[in-house]
Amino acid sequence: MQVFIKYFDDEISRVEKIAKGDWIDLRAAETVELKAGEFRYIRLGVGMILPEGYEAHVAPRSSTFKNFGIVFTNSVGVVDNSYCGEEDEWRAPVYALRDTLIEKNERICQFRIIEKQPELEFVTVDRLKDESRGGFGSTGTK
Repeated sequence: MQVFIKYFDDEISRVEKIAKGDWIDLRAAETVELKAGEFRYIRLGVGMILPEGYEAHVAPRSSTFKNFGIVFTNSVGVVDNSYCGEEDEWRAPVYALRDTLIEKNERICQFRIIEKQPELEFVTVDRLKDESRGGFGSTGTK
């Protein structure tokens, strides 16, 4: 399956699939200094044409908070395959919980490409299954 990538910055490392893991790293395409409490869209330096019927999910790397003290304001971003125009550079919406400096080319998030949800039909019913798990949070704490 081919994914066509446009690089908006020639100085960032190229996107590549790593040997271990299923997600692919993305990098900051700019040096960003944030103060605690600041919000910013960080440029990721890429735009892509995703295959028809697919979308990308973008999430922070497991070390992003530890290394930079930022969280993604939408937890996980969804990039539709229609977001593929000449100006459609991917960005990471972040909120700083402490003062931080993110250097250009730092790995700050990751993505994977998955099939879109199929067309669904919702049917209203009066009852669900007779057997219940016990409600929300019912699996316990241990």
